Amino acid sequence: MQEGLPKSRFDRLNRRSFIGGSDARVIMGDDEAALLRLWREKRGEVEPEDLSGNLIVQLGLATEDLNRRWYEANTGQILTDLQQQVRHPTLRWMAATLDGRVEATGAVFEGKFMLPWSFSEQMAAEKYMPQLQHNMWVVAAQSAVLSVITGGGKWVEIETHADPLYQHLIVTAERKFWRCVESGEPPRLFGVGPPKTRIEAVRIVDMEHLKFMGRIGRNLPQHPTSLSGARARQGRAKSANAGRCQEGDWTWRPRQAFKVRGDQL
Repeated sequence: MQEGLPKSRFDRLNRRSFIGGSDARVIMGDDEAALLRLWREKRGEVEPEDLSGNLIVQLGLATEDLNRRWYEANTGQILTDLQQQVRHPTLRWMAATLDGRVEATGAVFEGKFMLPWSFSEQMAAEKYMPQLQHNMWVVAAQSAVLSVITGGGKWVEIETHADPLYQHLIVTAERKFWRCVESGEPPRLFGVGPPKTRIEAVRIVDMEHLKFMGRIGRNLPQHPTSLSGARARQGRAKSANAGRCQEGDWTWRPRQAFKVRGDQL
C-alpha cells in the first residue's frame, strides 16, 4: 500500500489500473450508461459508485464467508486463494480478484447472493458468465463454480467450463475498452450477449429441518403469511420449470453446459 493512503482509497486507485471480472459484466452488457460510468471511473474522472447504501450488495458482502463455508460443507471441497488478486501474465491491464479456487480441481470459485423472486439457474448462469469466463482466462483455469445463496433460503451450485470462443470475444471487447480509457475516446457497447446456457442436471434437497435462516439471522423477523406465500410461489415455480424441462422448449447452445446442484435451506 502506498504510504499515507487509507486502504479504501488505495483500493479505489488500484482498481483503476485494471479490468476485473465485475467490469467484464459491464463491458459485455447492454447498459450504455453503466459502460460510460465505468470508463470515467477508470480514467479517474469520477469516483466509483458508493455502494454502502445498496442493501443487495451489502447482503452479498455479509454472506461471503457463509457462502464459502456452506460450499465446503456440502461438497467436501476445500477453497484456497481467498480474495487473491491475480494479474494476467501478458495482458497487464487484465486482472481478477478471486473469491477463491477449488483446491482439488483449480476451478475458479465465485460466491453470490441473489433475491429469490429474480432467481433462476439459467438467469444466474448467464448473468455471471462474463465474470466467470474473464476470471478463468486470467488464471488459465478450465472450470469455474458459481455458488449462489438466495434470500429465499436456497443454495445452488453451478459448474461450467472455459469457453475459448466467448473468452476471445471478452478479451477483444476489453482490449477495445482499455484503448478508450487510454485515448479518452468514449467506448461503445460491444453488442455480444452471453451464449445460451444448458442446464445439465438439477438436484434440489429439502433442508428446512436445518433451520438455516434461524442460524444465520436470529434478528431477522419472519412473517408467517409471507413465509407461506413464498413457499407456495416456490412450489408453483418448481412445477413450471419441471414442465419446461419435459417439453424441451428452451433453446440451448450445446458448448455451454452447466451442472447445477442445490439445497433448499
